[in-house]
Amino acid sequence: MTDRNQLLQALDTLLQPERFRDYGPNGLQVEGRAEVRKIVSGVTASRALIEAAIQAQADAILVHHGLFWRGQDGRVTGWMKQRLALLLSHDINLYAYHLPLDAHPDWGNNAQLGRQLGLQAEGRFGEQDLGFIGRTTQGDGFASAADLATHVGQVLNRQITLVQSGAGAIKNIAWCTGGAQGYFEAAIAAGADAFITGEISEPQAHYARESGVAYLACGHHATERYGAPALAAQVAAQLGLVHEFIDIDNPA
Repeated sequence: MTDRNQLLQALDTLLQPERFRDYGPNGLQVEGRAEVRKIVSGVTASRALIEAAIQAQADAILVHHGLFWRGQDGRVTGWMKQRLALLLSHDINLYAYHLPLDAHPDWGNNAQLGRQLGLQAEGRFGEQDLGFIGRTTQGDGFASAADLATHVGQVLNRQITLVQSGAGAIKNIAWCTGGAQGYFEAAIAAGADAFITGEISEPQAHYARESGVAYLACGHHATERYGAPALAAQVAAQLGLVHEFIDIDNPA
């Protein structure tokens, strides 16, 4: 057992949110009960996750996507009211870390996705060094982008959107989880043969065809479901808490 401030301190010490220019507040977003015995982790602070955490008798929830974002409507109505009402009525703490959780070299989304895919990071790229670039830990690479897409699809258990212009071997692989399509040009400049992320927008298909660098869109949720449970498990072990990861399926 610990208290909410000790849990916050442990998370902040690991993630160092003050280092990042982010799109919303990192840390404790909704204050609940003082004592914390069980923490539930998940990707997004959706109503479904909050309801599942209540059923699991959680004292705290740790997510990557919290409730509050820069520029959003500040009124507490509709879905925001429903989520906040559940948290407040059940006295549950909500902790959220966005870019700090993407970037952490051990427990972050990018580090954990790399481990799932068997990729060894050798460098960083892009704004705030969020992107990772490296090679596979098995063999000399992939014979083609299609082979890489097959591997990623099998690991993540989802259909991969692949855009490529050639059939060459893939050795240098860049990746950045979630909605990081804007990092593609930086990945190309960093020398990547392929770029793995969650989403794709219209321009990236053209960049892939014209640059010869393969683009793999693998799902925002699918690429970001590993960081929060890894971080929560680490902090739970450190503080003597019970931890449970609850994965709320999301096709996006």
